[in-house]
Amino acid sequence: MFDNLTSRLSVVIKTLRGEARLTEANIQDALREVRMALLEADVALPVVKEFIARVKEKAVGKEVMSSLSPGQALVGVVHQELIAIMGGEKTDINLAAVPPAVILMAGLQGAGKTTSSGKLAKWLMEQKKKKVLLVSCDIYRPAAIQQLELLAKQIGAAFFPVQAGQQPKEIAAAALDFARRHFHDVMIVDTAGRLAIDEAMMAEISALETLLKPIETLFVVDAMQGQDAVNTAKAFAEALPLTGIILTKLDGDARGGAALSVLQVTGKPIKFAGVAEKMTGLEAFHPDRMASRILGMGDVLGLIEEAQRGVDQQAAENLAKKIKSGKSFDLNDFKMQFQQMRNMGGMGAMMDKLPTQLTQAAQKVKMDDKVMGRTEGIINAMTPQERVKPEILKASRKRRIATGAGVTVQEVNRLLAQFEQTQKMMKMMNKGGMAKMLRGMKGMLPGMR
Repeated sequence: MFDNLTSRLSVVIKTLRGEARLTEANIQDALREVRMALLEADVALPVVKEFIARVKEKAVGKEVMSSLSPGQALVGVVHQELIAIMGGEKTDINLAAVPPAVILMAGLQGAGKTTSSGKLAKWLMEQKKKKVLLVSCDIYRPAAIQQLELLAKQIGAAFFPVQAGQQPKEIAAAALDFARRHFHDVMIVDTAGRLAIDEAMMAEISALETLLKPIETLFVVDAMQGQDAVNTAKAFAEALPLTGIILTKLDGDARGGAALSVLQVTGKPIKFAGVAEKMTGLEAFHPDRMASRILGMGDVLGLIEEAQRGVDQQAAENLAKKIKSGKSFDLNDFKMQFQQMRNMGGMGAMMDKLPTQLTQAAQKVKMDDKVMGRTEGIINAMTPQERVKPEILKASRKRRIATGAGVTVQEVNRLLAQFEQTQKMMKMMNKGGMAKMLRGMKGMLPGMR
């Protein structure tokens, strides 16, 4: 969603050349580009003005190191101010309360409160090893309670059953008593949303906040709302003692301005970002990493964390033992690499976190999820014997596989060529020849052609 902002800011690096010091005169055009990029990205005007003033103040008079271009020096300042505007340090969720720690979810209808409640429950169960109870106080939206109940079943969390005719305050009081008696660590309360801010909605959620005394009151805001997100955030901040923000739909094609504006308007940190529709699509928000992604530097740390969560460690260890024992790497192992990559969110999710130059390179060689899916389909069209002994694949077998997978024989040959290169790399790794392995790595990434 930050693609346009990233491309506009990358122009800044190229416009400033050959200056030993950043001055008001030589950064004027570059700052105009930054201002236009932020406004086009739907960042609120007061936020843009303050941001540009801070960048100008820090940049003017700054010495340019010999190893940097003036454009890179200015981008360094912009990077630091982007981190500051999004909260500076990462802010962790606060669970320091006598159990159950109550988390109250607030926001407009359609912002993603119910889904975010489920995602947050899964995140707390997996990352913090907490026993979580999900509670729905949304008695207005059709099937809202059933939706949260289904999500609870899907992720393996407890759900508090609601009786017909119960009011939100009754549900909340009964759920709190239930959570105490059943020793839940955290209770997440999903509240009713409206299509617009109204007094009845604010009065109801304020009453729930007074009753439950939550340790966290999280405002869920849709990143695709743009300027509306800022106005909504301001209204909720005035009515409730918000402690943080969950920004949803960051994987969409919105222009990203809400992420840069909401924190400035509310004064509350962004704690989580929704980056995918599935239940694992919630990430702790790191201002420094998001600033790096906006400037096209990528988020390599985030990619490593995703790999640690998504990769099946046991399967990886079994493969390592197999290679070490002298057994050859076969097409079953090759297919497993695709499955591991899918567990990490697929090629698209990985590309989002790569620096711009690597993303562009990957696009040139047509690395994408469709290519990976076709490759996996080709392997699925093979018999178990053919996967273990690909050397038996002659012309007639290749034609049968191509027909079964709905591809051409050329694509089957391309897959086998990639597999042979990967197999050679595995042999080199087993022999400890790192230099040889690196020389042979060209064209071996799954999905490349």
